[in-house]
Amino acid sequence: MTEGAGLRAGDLPDDLTAAEAGMWQAFRNGSVYDLSSGDTVVDDPHGGHPWGPGRTVRARIVCWLLLDGPPALAGRVSSLKLRGVQISGTLDLAGGVVGPYVELRGCRFEREVLLPEARFTTVRMIDCSVPRLEAARVHTEGDLHLPRCRFLGGVRLTDAHIGTDLLLNQAIVHRDRSGRSIAADGMTVGQDLQAELLESEGELSLRSAKVGVSLSLRGARLSNRYGRLALNAPQLTVERTLYLTPAGVGAAMVSGATPARGTRIQRFECEGGIRLDDGRFGDAVDLERARFAFTDDQELSLRRVQTPELRFLGERPQRGKVVLSGARVVNLIDRASAWPGPGNLHMGGFQYENLVPQGPFPLQERLEWVAAATAEYNPEPYERLAAVLRASGEDVEAREVLLAKQRRRREGLPAAAKLWGYAQDWTVAYGYRPGRAAVWMAVLWAAGSLAFAHASHPPAQHGEHPPWNPALYVLDLLLPVIDLGQTGLWQLRGGWQWLSTAMILLGWILATSVAAGASRLLRRN
Repeated sequence: MTEGAGLRAGDLPDDLTAAEAGMWQAFRNGSVYDLSSGDTVVDDPHGGHPWGPGRTVRARIVCWLLLDGPPALAGRVSSLKLRGVQISGTLDLAGGVVGPYVELRGCRFEREVLLPEARFTTVRMIDCSVPRLEAARVHTEGDLHLPRCRFLGGVRLTDAHIGTDLLLNQAIVHRDRSGRSIAADGMTVGQDLQAELLESEGELSLRSAKVGVSLSLRGARLSNRYGRLALNAPQLTVERTLYLTPAGVGAAMVSGATPARGTRIQRFECEGGIRLDDGRFGDAVDLERARFAFTDDQELSLRRVQTPELRFLGERPQRGKVVLSGARVVNLIDRASAWPGPGNLHMGGFQYENLVPQGPFPLQERLEWVAAATAEYNPEPYERLAAVLRASGEDVEAREVLLAKQRRRREGLPAAAKLWGYAQDWTVAYGYRPGRAAVWMAVLWAAGSLAFAHASHPPAQHGEHPPWNPALYVLDLLLPVIDLGQTGLWQLRGGWQWLSTAMILLGWILATSVAAGASRLLRRN
């Protein structure tokens, strides 16, 4: 019997072990081939208990089945479904076209799995121990499921194409020799990428990746103690929402569902920098209760991100920076306690249209938020905040923001300009509180009237003249443009002449401040 004739007839090859022969028959039947013992300790693929030859099949035989296996039995569909099986040698399917459905549960691989440029329908590896998964440019028509697997040497999915869902829930992935846990640059996922409760030790790289629906890292723990970035995902495109939020632990849950009462919650935690620059998110970026542990040179970078909604509701990073420069969002949902302090927040060019604070966020704290983002004076964050407040009908708050902008600007001015700034602030609050001018005018008018009531006031010319009216005289001094004809009728000498001059100067200062403020308001409108 030749080998090809035997395969076409479905006969068993001569050199198969008993375990491999059973796998061969189960493949033709499309049934699950289960070699587990029933003892959870012994059957743990990640434990140290040896499985022995009775539970071991050669990787070469597995490849043979998948690439050129025997025909299915009549009325059956061939598929590889293994449970509790140890696979020896390197499983190398590089460049192959695999038609049968593949599902491996609780299996143990002795060496790495090589799938670069291979094509599958659906692949499910669940709770398996894999030294390394090399699957650059792999193509699946359906799902690629890797939940609860452990990869000691990392996963490579660069430029992979996943037809529907990619699942990495509860997987544990250690870094490879280049420091990456998962290298998935340029990967395309047709629907959801779920990596809930993922534990990643190294850099999770998703540069230029595309996700057709949502990307969920709920409850994930990302750590990179040997590099700057724990999540490196510039130019990431997610058609709906990126979730960096909590997940329920120890209970069966539908992804994204609210945990039942009493369910233990695990937050998203990241020890290392996050880079999401130039990302595009169709619905939202959600950071609800996220926890970040940065060093001084690490940051949460959201430069030029575009999303309808940013939910900045995590814990305040104790170190490191948050950078939103050039980002564009419609709704900014935030909490006062989530933002870092002065020097650790950068918002140059950050555009948002609506503010939706969760919990108390008074205007003074919002001004401190803007000040924290501008180590040096920059008018743009103040003007953006004022525009958003004005658009929501809060004109009084908007004026307070613009007044704070002028006071911040004054700090960097030369001494003379700073003095003039103080004058504008004390008199009319840079034009944002014009009622102050009337108050100052009334105070000066009343004080001057009382003072000049005791002044010696000989007439400038002999003859007829109106009676002395100190109130009208002081008003003529204070109004720099309007001439009431009083100052030319009387001669004041000594200290009264100096007081008159002071009144004229104060009137000009008031008038100039009012004019400057009015001009500023006109330019703003």
